[in-house]
Amino acid sequence: MRSSWYKDPLVAFFAVGFVMFVIAGGIGGDEQSNIEIRTQDIDRLAQQWSLQMRREPSTRELDGLVDQYLKEEIYYREALRLGLDEDDTIVRRRMLQKLTFLTEDLAVSDTPAREVLEQYHSDNSENYRQPERYSFQHRYFSTDRRDNAEQLAQQALTDQGLTGDPFMLQKQYAQRSEREIGDLFGREFAAGLAALAPSQAWQGPLRSAYGWHVVQLSNATDSRIIRFDEVQDRVLADWQQAQRQAANAEYYRSLRERYQVQMPGPAVAEPLVSAP
Repeated sequence: MRSSWYKDPLVAFFAVGFVMFVIAGGIGGDEQSNIEIRTQDIDRLAQQWSLQMRREPSTRELDGLVDQYLKEEIYYREALRLGLDEDDTIVRRRMLQKLTFLTEDLAVSDTPAREVLEQYHSDNSENYRQPERYSFQHRYFSTDRRDNAEQLAQQALTDQGLTGDPFMLQKQYAQRSEREIGDLFGREFAAGLAALAPSQAWQGPLRSAYGWHVVQLSNATDSRIIRFDEVQDRVLADWQQAQRQAANAEYYRSLRERYQVQMPGPAVAEPLVSAP
């Protein structure tokens, strides 16, 4: 029996070639896309190379950069033509990010006047409040080494001969906030220290994450609003961030008004049917 014509290897070869030809755009018209490589494109490629390699590219290297750029452009256009960007989460997020960056850049393109930043500093003064700071030294009594660490710490308030145990951190600290002290010793110790009044006398004992301590609180600096001149760069950065957020919020609001959104209705529960 004669074999079927469609099983012929030569026919299969031409069929595959035909499909590839269609995918590549060989059918559907003689339209040809034009790609213009401008002088500024070549200059940009050369500049990027120079920044990365710390030297100017040779003629051969520059030709390679242009060839790679051309290849990327052709592949990019073909990917768009084939719809490969559709329903792609990564592409979707990247485009959203670029649009957000564009909006933010436009919002802070101009440098604000000093008066604007000073007003922002005044309106948001609590953001520039420096917390109270404490300077102290301590003697430590380990609960790991001793069963009576708290009792010894209590005696150390009046007995200078009780020097305490070796401590892995410092014995003295200067101008530390309650939060910083809490990060080192624990929140209970920090809160106890903040409740003390500065004195040359030893006070406590205070419990930390390590054991018991007697402390000598030499100084407590009151909380204050940091002056504008001291934090001008920070104020500028905060103002710019606020402008970016406001610009994005306003841009989204203006876009949202252009869209009609249909949401699914609430699910209707099926009535319960009693068993006969």
